[in-house]
Amino acid sequence: MVVDDELGDIGHAAFGLFNGLASGGKHANAASESAGATLKGDGFGTGDALTEVNRTWETQVKTLLQACAHISNHLDYTKASTKAEDERIMAQLRIVGPVVPGSDGAVSASRISDYFR
Repeated sequence: MVVDDELGDIGHAAFGLFNGLASGGKHANAASESAGATLKGDGFGTGDALTEVNRTWETQVKTLLQACAHISNHLDYTKASTKAEDERIMAQLRIVGPVVPGSDGAVSASRISDYFR
């Protein structure tokens, strides 16, 4: 069983990574593109190689950003849907079980096992 706080912590970490990577992952892009073009223009084969490495890096950064966004969004959805499902189950258990005076109407743990036999 995962607690809502745990889902929130993981989602927050993924969101933080997304925000940091969105700017930090592109930090050297302009300089690398410029250096690659200059080296290529001067006849160095490393210019093409640097440009290719930079493009590969950009692709990897975009993939990681998508993964972080997916994790964060999925955990938000999971947290919300789990809460809704818990509320639905609680309502069903209140309907099924007898109301015990002084309780909130939920079925006791000892009675729940009766429904699984």
